[in-house]
Amino acid sequence: MKLILTTMVLMSIAFGAQAQYVTYNHDASKMNQITVEETGTGTLKPEVYYWLLHNKYKKTASVKNKLTFRTSAGIASYQQVDIAETIDSALTSRAKIEAMNMTDRQIDLAWLAEGEKIESQMVKFQKNIDRILIAGGTPKERERWSEYYRIYQCAIKATKDAYMPNAQRKKVYLQIYADITNQNKTLVKYLVQLNNVNNTKELLSSTDLHSIDKKSIVRNAMDRWNESKYVVQSSQNGNGEYDGEESVNRQ
Repeated sequence: MKLILTTMVLMSIAFGAQAQYVTYNHDASKMNQITVEETGTGTLKPEVYYWLLHNKYKKTASVKNKLTFRTSAGIASYQQVDIAETIDSALTSRAKIEAMNMTDRQIDLAWLAEGEKIESQMVKFQKNIDRILIAGGTPKERERWSEYYRIYQCAIKATKDAYMPNAQRKKVYLQIYADITNQNKTLVKYLVQLNNVNNTKELLSSTDLHSIDKKSIVRNAMDRWNESKYVVQSSQNGNGEYDGEESVNRQ
């Protein structure tokens, strides 16, 4: 039994050693074909075989070799080095500029400069809107002006959240401020108009309620006239008595 096992092991080792052994059989025709394909040198043999079966390939094999394409690819790649370096420099410069742009867009410096006066104008606008009902306006008019107020709030928030440089952001803030100011002036004119209308109505209503006592007016006028006549006659008589007749002092 041991002898059988030993024999089997030795046979497997021998087969393994034989399998790892590499033999080299040189084939000149194949070598020539590979040389022609790679570098274009050499000849295709046997010539009769290629002439009969691959005559077209035989005529152009030495021209269409891999070395020509490798050389062309190498030259093209070498020329692309300068182009690649130019592109790399341009991208690097653009990246620096874009980094500065991102910093400029993320920090809202324009609001720090213009935000205070915009908020102040919005407060005035809201106060004037609250005066509409007091001045005699309708709830519909107040709602219409409140819509304007909410539009400006939305515009301010959208400008704050927008991805834009501070120079452009400042222009937008200034435009919003100018629009709020103009609308506020229009609202003030509207409030003045409402007050004038109310004052006119009150004046007209008070005039209608006031009754005129004509008899009292006539009586007061007669009393003043009699009193004036008595004073004139007393100065003419010199004794302060009234004789019931009028006289004129002629000189």
